[in-house]
Amino acid sequence: MNPETKTHLRALATELGESSNAARIELNRLTEASMLTTVKEGNKLLYSANDKHPLYEPINSMIRQYVGVDEIIRNVLKGLGNVEKLYLTGSLAEGLSTDIIDIVLVGEINMDYLLETIDKIEKGIGKKIRYIHYNSKEAEIINFDSQKFLLIYAP
Repeated sequence: MNPETKTHLRALATELGESSNAARIELNRLTEASMLTTVKEGNKLLYSANDKHPLYEPINSMIRQYVGVDEIIRNVLKGLGNVEKLYLTGSLAEGLSTDIIDIVLVGEINMDYLLETIDKIEKGIGKKIRYIHYNSKEAEIINFDSQKFLLIYAP
């Protein structure tokens, strides 16, 4: 196992308060239960949630409520314009605790409203929100499925 993979596994284990071996065993169990999918990238094994699994939606909903992402989404989407998709990315999308929430917005966005709303939310939750905005044509070029993006809103 290369050092990068160990670091990632160790970070996950630390976040969960478990040993690296215990985290690896649970990842294997979740993969065997088809709740996670894996992709080999070089000598790394990347895990992602299987959104086709019947338990994906209820578990995803519970996690979003726990993290508070649902509240953020509701507040940001009010008055934003035509939001086609909203992705969570960065550390939080990887399941790691962070003081920075990274989002990607796709669609025609009211930028003044976005900046005003983000400022209010950051003060309310005590976390920084970073965003990237793409219009529909720009988003077509990006393969969100092949990168570390977690789709959290699509009307």
